[in-house]
Amino acid sequence: MEAVAQYATWYNVAYLITGILFILGLKYMSSPKTARFGNRLSMAGMVVALVATFAQGVVQWPVIIGGLVVGAAVGIYFGKAVKMTAMPQMVAIFNGCGGGAASLVAMGELMKVLATTNGNPLPIDFTFTTMLTAVIGALSFSGSIIAFLKLQELMTGRPITYPGQQIVNALVLLGILVASFFVISNGPNVLLHFGIALILALVLGVLFVLPIGGADMPVVISLLNSFTGLAAASTGFVLNNNVLIIAGALVGASGTLLTLLMGKAMNRSVTNVLFGAFGSVQASSAAASGASSAEVRSVTAEDTAALLAYATQVIIVPGYGMAVAQAQHSIRELEDLLEKRGVEVKYAIHPVAGRMPGHMNVLLAEANVPYTSLYDMDDINPEFERTTVALVVGANDVTNPAARTDKTSPIYGMPILDVDKAENVIVLKRSMKSGFAGIDNPLYENPKTAMLFGDAKKSIDAVNNALKQL
Repeated sequence: MEAVAQYATWYNVAYLITGILFILGLKYMSSPKTARFGNRLSMAGMVVALVATFAQGVVQWPVIIGGLVVGAAVGIYFGKAVKMTAMPQMVAIFNGCGGGAASLVAMGELMKVLATTNGNPLPIDFTFTTMLTAVIGALSFSGSIIAFLKLQELMTGRPITYPGQQIVNALVLLGILVASFFVISNGPNVLLHFGIALILALVLGVLFVLPIGGADMPVVISLLNSFTGLAAASTGFVLNNNVLIIAGALVGASGTLLTLLMGKAMNRSVTNVLFGAFGSVQASSAAASGASSAEVRSVTAEDTAALLAYATQVIIVPGYGMAVAQAQHSIRELEDLLEKRGVEVKYAIHPVAGRMPGHMNVLLAEANVPYTSLYDMDDINPEFERTTVALVVGANDVTNPAARTDKTSPIYGMPILDVDKAENVIVLKRSMKSGFAGIDNPLYENPKTAMLFGDAKKSIDAVNNALKQL
């Protein structure tokens, strides 16, 4: 018995070390300067957890090794093959896999325990945590799949709504609760009711994400990530595994906090994001046709280069257009060329720019843009009034002044980057088509705004070449 106690103490201490390393990893990842070190700490924590788990002989070694090889191969391949523009989609699909795995573990554990009870009732704590794991994991799985399809533009990014949608969602949720009650209370046909609850949870995940517009995808991804964390923590209770409880709780708490912070950055509550169908308003006929009837002023790369060359301060506003065109390296070259001419260059980062939290920061870090050049919205907005040129690279919705003035706009009240207060504004876009939220941007009709049409990377490269000739 003493040996067993010592053994149990040993692997629980290992799990405690894992938890500490995870917490420290999150702390260090809060700053780009220390993010790599934080990532390595988290990796070390996972290694400790794996070794401690292997030593317990939970499953056979061939199964463990096979899972490690397949999982590592898939992770390495997608980590190298997936472009930075598709990183939000990859985050969504991997997050969904985590939720799906939690549901499968819950189902397998329930079936295993049922086979050994000989008809005796199951403990309430076991049935409750099993149902919680299965339902949250399934919801996260199917919801993440829909988020992936929207981000990949395999389905429309606009909210998909229909009459009585909330009533349907409420009925599905009621069905989940009723089926779960029969499982938790050891009612008849436990496996049947478990399957019903699991299927309804998958349906609810789909219904949950369908009415959410593309502009809210960063918030949704963060929320679904927190769901997967909660599912993992609940799985820890099902398996009596402390490291799963710790890791899942960390993911759930951090994801929830990030969701709330992003909602605050958009001046919208999480309930408004989830049930407001942002972007469901009818777009103007111009937007629907992909062009605007308003008069806009266009410029050439040479005109843009001349204006930038004699500026005192330039603020670059990156958006999803930069990600699509992979223009971050060209923008870094533009920054170097301008700074050699004595122009001060800064980057304005909106909290929800792109398709996932921190999307623009990741892309600019890839191009070795100094972190000190990146400014949050609250810090950079006062600078626009003293700025010669605001260079907007595909950031549509986060620069839309309708958020300040148009009470009928779905983004009314959302804090934006005050690019329209700069002396000159140059917007890089492929066309006058509306952004991912599906609404027009009156910034483009502003007399001080000029449009540089075309692929962002090609346009910036042309500007760089023109600058070199001046």
